Amino acid sequence: MPPASDAPVAIMWFRNDLRLADNPALNASVKWAKQNNGIVLPVFNLDPVIDAQLGGATRWWLEKSLARLDESLARAAGVKPPCLRIFKSDARDVFNQLQAAHKIGALFWNRLYDKASIARDTDIKSTMRDHDIECDSFNGQLLYEPWEVKTGSGTDFKVFSPFWRACLKLPPPAEPKKAPENIPLGNLKLVNETDIAGLDLSPKPFDWATGFADRFTPGEQGAMDQLYGFIDDRLVDYADLRDRPDHRVTSELSPHLRFGEISPRQIWHAADHYADAHPGRGKTASKFMAELGWREFAHHVLFHAKDLKSVPLQGQFTDFPWADDPKALERWQRGQTGFPIVDAGMRELWHTGYMHNRVRMIVGSVLVKHLLIHWHEGLAWFDDTLVDACPANNPFSWQWIGGCGADAAPYFRIFNPVLQGEKFDPDGSYVRQWVPELADMPGQYIHKPWDASPLILKAAGVDLGDTYPEPLIGIKEGRERALAAYQDMKRAVA
Repeated sequence: MPPASDAPVAIMWFRNDLRLADNPALNASVKWAKQNNGIVLPVFNLDPVIDAQLGGATRWWLEKSLARLDESLARAAGVKPPCLRIFKSDARDVFNQLQAAHKIGALFWNRLYDKASIARDTDIKSTMRDHDIECDSFNGQLLYEPWEVKTGSGTDFKVFSPFWRACLKLPPPAEPKKAPENIPLGNLKLVNETDIAGLDLSPKPFDWATGFADRFTPGEQGAMDQLYGFIDDRLVDYADLRDRPDHRVTSELSPHLRFGEISPRQIWHAADHYADAHPGRGKTASKFMAELGWREFAHHVLFHAKDLKSVPLQGQFTDFPWADDPKALERWQRGQTGFPIVDAGMRELWHTGYMHNRVRMIVGSVLVKHLLIHWHEGLAWFDDTLVDACPANNPFSWQWIGGCGADAAPYFRIFNPVLQGEKFDPDGSYVRQWVPELADMPGQYIHKPWDASPLILKAAGVDLGDTYPEPLIGIKEGRERALAAYQDMKRAVA
């Protein structure tokens, strides 16, 4: 017998968990509804907290992911879409209105770990419980909660390696659960409701994102296809080639994780099963699983930090003498620095919404060290252009690059973009793909065209300063300037 029209309601509040499988809050919602002969009300609300965490690329992804989630809910309920109820308001107002107008019995969600989300969620949980509404949150985003992983003295970790060792000593993550079947959805009439189009996530024309869809398929099914394509075809080479942007062997699961279209438990156990099924390949599986560890560590740091996005974890960097150079910043953003590996990465980012992790480190180092531009500028650009930009990984990574974060490489470790290119793109194929004006350069000059003779440049169709820019700064000059700025900071805080 279907639930009555006035049946009690369990609200499933979707946020960064846009999937049905291995979704503990959704499972709790379905269980509560079936036990109480009620219905599940799936809600997504673009509130100011979530809105502030989105850039252009993540808005593109979110629009597509919400549409896929709506279709999945419809299939699981045996009805036609739309099923996902969409709002664009303060979350407190949305749930206060719902509980005042309907027979709301429960509200469930999966936890987020940034300060703004925690404050909002704590307030809502308190209000709902004051109205005798069952309200609970779950871990749907991490292998382990930040408060579960502590040092021997009971403090939070500041260095990755001991953090990850501590994680590996804990019981293994629980096996992921299948998607619930026969989700009992109702058809409540709601006020102040909109639809996905009403969120205005991808304003038209949106030509910038035309290359995104060639690279990615947002949604839960796209995430699973990406995972098993990686496991079947690329994981075998991951340990040896993961730093090579000219070899596409990384998982590219980060945007799917960003929006929770797949859980880290699902990824963990897929890699673990791979290792069990392929004796002798445990090293490559462990390397890959350690990347999940870096994501865990970023969320661990986010949870414990005062303001990871704005405040350097190493306080002395508050006084670092950053340069104000808008023209250099713009050339960096557009892939016109004159350093081929940097320009290739920045153009890949602009075209696909993605960049290989090794290249992210190189382009970041050049920005904050050779160009002395504040890591806040790099963070803001990546927040707007990366499809996987999230409140934990992006600021954590930029603080690492800037030498001011947790377990950060020291500031005086300065990547040489030529040597990095020659080591990780030895044939220049990555540069040739994304910087086509250098496609005919001989391999020995592909990462340093300024060293080529005029005759070689002419034969390759390269006119430095015209068809391809001169470097923004000399590599040695940039390094010396960065080290001098670092010494200035140390003297200022001494």
